[in-house]
Amino acid sequence: MDLRSELLKCIWYAFTALDVEKSGKVSKSQLKVLSHNLYTVLGIPHDPAALEEHFRDDDDGPVSSQGYMPYLNKYILDKVVEGTFVKENVDELCWTLTAKKNYRPEGKSVLPGKDAFRLWCLFIFLSEDRYPLVMIPDEVEYLMKKLCMAMSVEMNCVELEDFISQDSVQQNGFTVWAFLEMMNSGKLTRGIAKETISMAIEEVYREIVGDVLKEGYLWKKGQLRRNWTERWFTLRPSTLIYFTSEDRKDRKGNIQLDGNCCVEVLPDRDGKRCMFCLKTLSKTYELSASDTKQRQEWTTAIQTAIRLYVEGKTSLHKDLKLKRREQREQREKRREAKEQELQRFRALQEERERKMAELELLKEAQRQAQTLLEQDEQRRRQQHEQLQQALEIQLKEAEEARASMQAEMALKEAEAERQRTRIKELEAMQQRLEEALQQEIKARQDEEAFRYAQARLLAEEEEKMKALMSLREEQEEYIQRAQREKQELKQEMESKSRALDEAQKQLEEVRANRHRVDQDVVAAQRKLRQASTNVKHWNVQMNRLMHPIGPGEKRASGGGSFSSFRIPSQKDPGLRLKQKSDEQDEESKENMESRGGCASDKRLSTNGDMEIP
Repeated sequence: MDLRSELLKCIWYAFTALDVEKSGKVSKSQLKVLSHNLYTVLGIPHDPAALEEHFRDDDDGPVSSQGYMPYLNKYILDKVVEGTFVKENVDELCWTLTAKKNYRPEGKSVLPGKDAFRLWCLFIFLSEDRYPLVMIPDEVEYLMKKLCMAMSVEMNCVELEDFISQDSVQQNGFTVWAFLEMMNSGKLTRGIAKETISMAIEEVYREIVGDVLKEGYLWKKGQLRRNWTERWFTLRPSTLIYFTSEDRKDRKGNIQLDGNCCVEVLPDRDGKRCMFCLKTLSKTYELSASDTKQRQEWTTAIQTAIRLYVEGKTSLHKDLKLKRREQREQREKRREAKEQELQRFRALQEERERKMAELELLKEAQRQAQTLLEQDEQRRRQQHEQLQQALEIQLKEAEEARASMQAEMALKEAEAERQRTRIKELEAMQQRLEEALQQEIKARQDEEAFRYAQARLLAEEEEKMKALMSLREEQEEYIQRAQREKQELKQEMESKSRALDEAQKQLEEVRANRHRVDQDVVAAQRKLRQASTNVKHWNVQMNRLMHPIGPGEKRASGGGSFSSFRIPSQKDPGLRLKQKSDEQDEESKENMESRGGCASDKRLSTNGDMEIP
């Protein structure tokens, strides 16, 4: 149960206390005062604007609990911070409002107001998480056992069972006012002093509501002066606080408990007995109990507090309450399972009884059927005797008829022998006919296969004839085209021959020009030998850009000078003649290649010169 649920339970009692007419609604002015008081006790900053805006006077009338819940959640419960307020103050506020209306003890009251308030807080802690709040009998019994253990008396189970056996309690559970009325009646605490009851209620209240695991006096050894001092210790799930005395007004120290803490038993020394120590990360506290039992209880309680901190639980009794609820749910499930099993058993028992009744009816029907069967058997026996007599008479008549039939059978046997012989002959003839028929069928199948093969061959021959005719037509066209091309080639060869003769004449002129050019090149070489070595670099670059002067010339092997090249001029007639000769030589070469090289023994070289063998 979280803090919000605990606060909602208290506020629910305050809200219902303000509902004077029991209509489920409260006036806005009262809710305004309640909200203002809740702001105060919960330590929440006041929001007057929201308070006035939400609870302004209008014609809407009173507000129900469902209408108050949005404001309560948004402006109050959502702003609550645990540790910034005292939970007991909130409980006292809500108790004051609800007790004024609902708590009216009759006659001589056993419980003073403070004890009634603590029992009310215990009731809220142990009640179920449903509204209206009730406490089931198991939790009431648990609380009464805790009170009796605190008073060191035995619980009066008879009176408690009388209260629990009431119909209203069995159906709905204990309300807080019924529980306080039971405690005020004094039947459960008969013979016990009021002071003892008050002390027990306070102890149980501090243990369950205040999360106090254990309280009591222990001797503590000082950290500086190392002397022993008696202190009042209060153990909660996360802290161990010690005071000067049990009135808890002067707090002397606070020991924080976490997963790094441990408790160990120490041997007796320094005149102290029943010693143990509590170790934390920073300090070690030496403590001494009054006896061995107290030491065992303190060490167990401290270990429980450390375990709760490690498991992330803030309250031992909240955890125990959840476990008891789970055990009740498991018991309820087991009880429901047993009831279901019992119902199945009863259903099986009823089914068994029904089947036994059906079996008795079947046995009775079987006996009646047996009687009818015996009667039918006697009737059939009489009929059988009558039938046997009639059959004997018929048998005699049949013997006489058989004698006459035997004679006829002899004749029929001879006739049958002749018929069998005839049948055998017919069967042999049929077999021969079937063999002949099979041979004829096979011959027809072979004939069909031959016809199919012949048709396929004829089709293939026809296709081949068509292909042959098309090839013949193509051959004739090709022959005619070849004759035309031959005539054209003959004419072209004649023209090429004439052009070749002209080219040869021009070639002679080119050779004469080339001879003159060679003489010029020799003169240029003599001049170039005298050039500076720095010109060689430019010669290499110019060599890449130069073209040969004319066909038939050979380069000098130097490769790095102008000895075998010259820059021709566009006005040089020998160059123009050489270019024309090259074009004619290329044209002659193409003609010679197209004619297959058989028209002349002359051939064109790759550099454009005409070579004559």
